Amino acid sequence: MTDVPPLAQPPAPIEPDGAGERPAVPQPGLRELFRAFFNMALHGFGGVLPWARRTIVDDKKWMTPQEFNEAFAVSQFLPGANIVNLAVVFGGRLHGATGAAVALAGLLIPPMVIVITLGALYSRFGDMDALQRILGGVAAAAVGMIAGAVIKMMQPLWREGAGAIAIAIVAFVAVGILRLSLPLVLLAMTPLSIAYAWWVRR
Repeated sequence: MTDVPPLAQPPAPIEPDGAGERPAVPQPGLRELFRAFFNMALHGFGGVLPWARRTIVDDKKWMTPQEFNEAFAVSQFLPGANIVNLAVVFGGRLHGATGAAVALAGLLIPPMVIVITLGALYSRFGDMDALQRILGGVAAAAVGMIAGAVIKMMQPLWREGAGAIAIAIVAFVAVGILRLSLPLVLLAMTPLSIAYAWWVRR
């Protein structure tokens, strides 16, 4: 009686690591989510967007640049402050209504306390020339930080082709230079953007 050799086992399939974009990263719990948005709010004098992108994309890697842009696009389209909408969208995506509330609380508590304190101080010392110069310098730094975040957010658009860059430029000119109504620009550009993305990714 001859021995029958065992059947060769097929190699185990190799799981993709997020479509080649990034390896799987553990998503934050509620405590870490609150702490992250709390820190964003503390660092985000003049605008939280640069710190939000740095934390979520660069440091924590909870989103890819493309995913962040898409979440921010939804936040931009909805009424209300963009960064507040982003906190609700991001927190809700991870932990539902509880996550949205936790991210929103972490984002709003620090500036609420700081603004109340600074408002009381400004009402008393706001006429000082030195304070006016300080506020002017802070405003310039805030504009530079936001501009840097915008440049980083534009990088994924290059992979979408020249059409995506053209749409972004048209929207900027319409709102920033021609001063057209933002709702009208959104109404006109959103279907165009969706149609272009559909055509590119089909």
